[in-house]
Amino acid sequence: MNVETNIQKPLTAKDFTSDQEVRWCPGCGDYSILKQVQSVLPEIGLKREEIVFISGIGCSSRFPYYMETYGMHSIHGRATAIASGLKATRPELSVWIITGDGDAMSIGGNHFIHLLRRNFNVNVLLFNNEIYGLTKGQYSPTSPAGKITKSSPHGSVDHPFNPLALTLGADGTFIARSMDRDPKHLREILLRANKHQGTSMVEIYQNCNVFNDGAFEIFTEKSSKKNETIFIEQGKPLIFGENNDKGIKLDGFKPVIVDLKSDNVSENDLWIHDENDRGKASILVRFFDNHQATGHLPRPFGIFYQEDRSCYEDDFKMQIEKASMEKENESLDSLLAGRNTWTIN
Repeated sequence: MNVETNIQKPLTAKDFTSDQEVRWCPGCGDYSILKQVQSVLPEIGLKREEIVFISGIGCSSRFPYYMETYGMHSIHGRATAIASGLKATRPELSVWIITGDGDAMSIGGNHFIHLLRRNFNVNVLLFNNEIYGLTKGQYSPTSPAGKITKSSPHGSVDHPFNPLALTLGADGTFIARSMDRDPKHLREILLRANKHQGTSMVEIYQNCNVFNDGAFEIFTEKSSKKNETIFIEQGKPLIFGENNDKGIKLDGFKPVIVDLKSDNVSENDLWIHDENDRGKASILVRFFDNHQATGHLPRPFGIFYQEDRSCYEDDFKMQIEKASMEKENESLDSLLAGRNTWTIN
């Protein structure tokens, strides 16, 4: 006798892969990010119909087509606004926002900061390739000063946005960075981001091998990676270098590179990373190329900051429930009239 069961077969990465042809340029970093997201989703324990991917406009924004979940390829810079509306009305859904440095930092900048301050429980993956790839290589809000492109033939004079500093300034509650060419690290960050209750913002360095190839090569190549990157972990000292022989120490509020061998400094003297320290996070997000105050510092990757704060959709639901109880016996006319009245003689 055959006995039917309702036991659902565990999902795999293949179950989250749609039948659509992936149409990115061969060698694009987006392929790596897509693969890691598809491999992570089975571990979060949700059904495909409980997950939604929403994107704006840009190369990265083709992402929803390639996911076997619900999704929406929306309009330029408005993925955050659309996701906010969805989360407010369907808070039980797992919502992922796919955006790029142009989509989020330029036309979508206003929507982006308001998503962060409201703290909807969504995941934002910001693909940063420091260029407008879809429109054929103009400089973007994150392109470094002096960047020569089709729209800046003599070099960009714009001061670039620092996405993580912007996120911290907008009171983001989960701030992290990873890169396309470090899939193991990216996978760990995605899992942590999903567990966070609130808006998780993950900046992902993504190589555009057609219009900005090698922009992050110094952080990915074996010959330079150990000296140019620093992987931050909760409760561990900031150590980097070819032989893990360099560290970061704070001189007041100024980060200073020390040599663990020649400077008579131990690991206990170094900066110990604390994901809950907003003050240190504000310094850490500024480890950005050659800063006048600090000089050249390694680029950090990992979770910079996180905090617990109520989510917008939860507060919104509570407000509606409270209002429903208070207004149960109130007429529509009195509700429309409001509380303010004037007597005109």
